[in-house]
Amino acid sequence: MSQLTNVWVFSDNVERYSELMTGARQWGQQVHAVVQDDTQVSAVKPLGAQGLYVLGKTAQQRIENYAETLASLIEKPATTDYPATLILLAATKRGKALAARLSVLLDAAVVNDVTTLTVEQHALFAEHRMYGGLAFGKEKINTPIAIVTLAPGAVESETATVPSDCPVYQANYVAPRQEILCVERRAKSLSSVDLSKAKRVVGVGRGLVSQEDLRMVQDLATVLGAEVGCSRPIAEGEHWMERERYIGVSGVLLKSDLYLTLGISGQIQHMVGGNGAKTIVAINKDKNAPIFKYADYGLVGDIYKVVPALVEQLTR
Repeated sequence: MSQLTNVWVFSDNVERYSELMTGARQWGQQVHAVVQDDTQVSAVKPLGAQGLYVLGKTAQQRIENYAETLASLIEKPATTDYPATLILLAATKRGKALAARLSVLLDAAVVNDVTTLTVEQHALFAEHRMYGGLAFGKEKINTPIAIVTLAPGAVESETATVPSDCPVYQANYVAPRQEILCVERRAKSLSSVDLSKAKRVVGVGRGLVSQEDLRMVQDLATVLGAEVGCSRPIAEGEHWMERERYIGVSGVLLKSDLYLTLGISGQIQHMVGGNGAKTIVAINKDKNAPIFKYADYGLVGDIYKVVPALVEQLTR
């Protein structure tokens, strides 16, 4: 497979670097990583970059303020009708905001939520979700610099085989005309779970009657050694679970060995996130639920009867 000349990698979430750098090593001859501050250097340095740049981000600064600084680091390729440089970002809210500003500064095309990236001779193709996950679009990027925000789970992380002792540079801050500053912080309950890395996931949907019944689901997940995820209404409608546990088109994309769904109807918006699982097992009392079209194994039944029975059998 052909490679681009340079790939620049940045993430506002340090846990995404392993996946991003794996993709960058596949797609680029030279890989350059950019981190927010010195505390992230030790985590990113072993991932195979040829150069590591530190922004020196302060508590008040927002990620978007560093668009001008990043643009100053990236040398614009000679005029071509195909990409020579790729800027690879995590598909987070701030990552996409940064991508938009970089696009203007560098006159570069942007494709968000990319699930597959293909480098061919003098061509770069990005496949991404569109129409709320109802379809996938494949775009050919023609600008000399391409900007891509990579969806979670799009690339399987691999250990770098190249030397990890790359030079570390301090980037000179280039102030934007108008800075976005943080003037106040309020505590927010965050989940440490990363479902895109889980090997087994138990997902729960509208079939759950009350939040207290999550204990039953957690009991099953514990027995299976699995993480618990959910459909969008559980996270964003009922607020019974953290946003980080939402599986779907604008949530997490699973790469698990097992996805066991409980009371999930199986709408396309959800299955965009769940379809990446190797084996899907569905339990739903509605025999006509769309989930059974996607499931490798299905059981028509009431989760309030099936789940306790499963727990009992599995703990014998």
